Amino acid sequence: MSLYKARIKEFDELLSENVIDIRKLRRLCFNGIPDCNGYRALCWKILLGYLGTKKQDWTNLLQKKRQLYKQFINEMAIPPGADNSITTDHPLSDGPESAWSTFFKDNEFLLQIDKDVRRLCPDISFFQQATEFPCEEIVRSNGIRRLHTRVTPSTLSSANVERKGLGLTKINLIKKSSHESYEAMEEGSEAHWEVVQRILFLYAKLNPGLGYVQGMNEIIGPIYYVLASDPNIENRQFAEADSFFCFTALMGEIRDFFIKTLDESESGIKKKMAQLSAMLKEKDAEVWHRLEQQNLYPQYYSFRWLTLILSQEFPLPDVVRLWDSIFSDENRFDFLVRVCCAMIILLRTQLLESDFATNVKLLQHFPETDINVVLSKAAVL
Repeated sequence: MSLYKARIKEFDELLSENVIDIRKLRRLCFNGIPDCNGYRALCWKILLGYLGTKKQDWTNLLQKKRQLYKQFINEMAIPPGADNSITTDHPLSDGPESAWSTFFKDNEFLLQIDKDVRRLCPDISFFQQATEFPCEEIVRSNGIRRLHTRVTPSTLSSANVERKGLGLTKINLIKKSSHESYEAMEEGSEAHWEVVQRILFLYAKLNPGLGYVQGMNEIIGPIYYVLASDPNIENRQFAEADSFFCFTALMGEIRDFFIKTLDESESGIKKKMAQLSAMLKEKDAEVWHRLEQQNLYPQYYSFRWLTLILSQEFPLPDVVRLWDSIFSDENRFDFLVRVCCAMIILLRTQLLESDFATNVKLLQHFPETDINVVLSKAAVL
């Protein structure tokens, strides 16, 4: 039997148990989850704590969570009065109880979400494609609840008109800029980026203490991609709701990275960067000393690495493989630090030979590398 088939058999046997052995699951997933049978989508749901280890509880839990998410959409993704209900609230009211005041404040962070999700993973076409399961609540509303319509102005054709003397008029059409490539689908359809936009909007509404912080789109992107690619049609149908709760669970662990006032705390981002620096000093003192000499501190490059769980440093398939290991590690964000340390050490030759400007550029734009090499180095560390 091939090694790949043997691994599939291991996953089959483990996931068929009535009670999943979480330690064994972690060990299996740490070495990568096979790209078949929906293993990754299911394992991520378990590893992120969305699903428990008792299979008998799954059906009831999923039904409740998916119904709850539908309720969130009905309550929060609709403008005041758009559901034909009578409202005495005036659109210009700025009182704390005003639904219209809340609506316009929501649009402020929705504008940033809209910009971010439209440029999500531009190297692949997945997020620009139509989902096979557009949200029924949105479709039935004839576009009223489509979030992007609240912040995206209608595009009008424009042109420059030039007239020279009594001659002919010259009209130069102005072309659309390239950032408009993530177009919204026609009514009745939705692109995957529109689904991600709704997830982030609802998360921000439900977590007003944190709201939406730029970069969260890079966290939800891989989660939604994995769940929306599940070969099980029922799971794909509810990928939006399941992704929302998986994202919420993950953010529960890393939200402090996004809160500036907690930067100095034990759970803050500066603590993680200090942990990375200390590990580099222990594992490769020469490289650490070189970066210290150049005043090239971790905040110049590792802030993004750590807060976004390396989602912008590698292509999406590599990020997905990387997250298999990070999610399955019991101290998963300690392993994330080891991966970051491994990335630096793999560049030791260039870092020791280059000046400050070259090294900053090298670390901020990590060169194309086999993700398995990075993971192997991290595992050794």
